[in-house]
Amino acid sequence: MNHRLLPILLLAALACTLGVAHAEKADRAKPMNIEADALRHDELKQTSVFSGRVVMTKGSIVLRGARLDVRQDADGYQYGVVTAEPGKRAFFRQKRDTLAGAPDEFIEGESEVIEYDGKADNVRFITRAELRRYRGAVLSDEITGAVIVYNNLTDVFSVDGKRTTTNAAGDAPAPGSRVRAVLAPKDPPPAAAAPEAAPSASAPAPALRPSNSLGGGAK
Repeated sequence: MNHRLLPILLLAALACTLGVAHAEKADRAKPMNIEADALRHDELKQTSVFSGRVVMTKGSIVLRGARLDVRQDADGYQYGVVTAEPGKRAFFRQKRDTLAGAPDEFIEGESEVIEYDGKADNVRFITRAELRRYRGAVLSDEITGAVIVYNNLTDVFSVDGKRTTTNAAGDAPAPGSRVRAVLAPKDPPPAAAAPEAAPSASAPAPALRPSNSLGGGAK
């Protein structure tokens, strides 16, 4: 897949290009619903471990993976860590608020580990991370890196292109790892389009002279 390289500083301005679309703010207050093949719960520590085809929903948020570790702090905030099967990636999806009449927008992400922080209301994608934005069914923006942090409250993305851990074979991190992004331009409003210049009636076009030679008769 071809990507255009983008300096990481420009990613801070990505929230501005997203314009009026924001993550569903109501998701933070919604209950966390989880389905899995097995569950181990520790009431004293307020922790739960779900394993086997895990699907978590929280409002418009959807998380899928092989294992989900959930804990809840004394203030009632929930935290989840989704781990994918070996060689695969866990999945995240969330609907964004848009203006009336605008197409629905969604954020999708994949990585080997996904961390959800209910108190800070952000999502952290770790290892082989990829984040995509869809307008309707059309892919609009795409970002890849080693670690991507998406803040639901501020709609700010931060991306780290460096691989800080060794792979399964024990090889050292590859030098020169880069953040990669493809950002679609926003559609300009109709009023912003500049009108085409009309030909001037006072300046007639010069007459063309026929020529039978390749050089136009020039010597």
